[in-house]
Amino acid sequence: MNTDKQLNLDNQLCFALYSTSLAMTQLYKKHLSPLDLTYPQYTVMLILWEKDGLSLKTIADRLGQKSGSLTPVIKRMEADNLIKRVRGSEDDRSLSIELTLKGHTLKEQGKHVNQCVAQTCGIAIDEITTLKEQLVKLRKNLLK
Repeated sequence: MNTDKQLNLDNQLCFALYSTSLAMTQLYKKHLSPLDLTYPQYTVMLILWEKDGLSLKTIADRLGQKSGSLTPVIKRMEADNLIKRVRGSEDDRSLSIELTLKGHTLKEQGKHVNQCVAQTCGIAIDEITTLKEQLVKLRKNLLK
């Protein structure tokens, strides 16, 4: 490939990932709107639906973010009665993030969001799985 073609925007892996990420986030936004969730809030909910009562640091680590960048998201979710912050009984410095009843009840609607997104992708589930595995491998390589 000559140098000029190497610099074409459409030949850049970073742009393919970036533009696909934007498109995916917009797709999720459309499906999350009826749940009154933003995409960052949805990712927190996914983690808590998997295992409730985690620390902010654990949630941030799972998302590859700093705790401080998630604090506004958590505060908004608490104000919307989706989660509550609970102090540890043995150590009041420890704080866990727990789902409220409202947060728990959104789980079924969250499953529907995933189904709609998978359907909109227009590729087979095994292809989606392969693509996800390749992206996870790429992320791990980039974080080395």
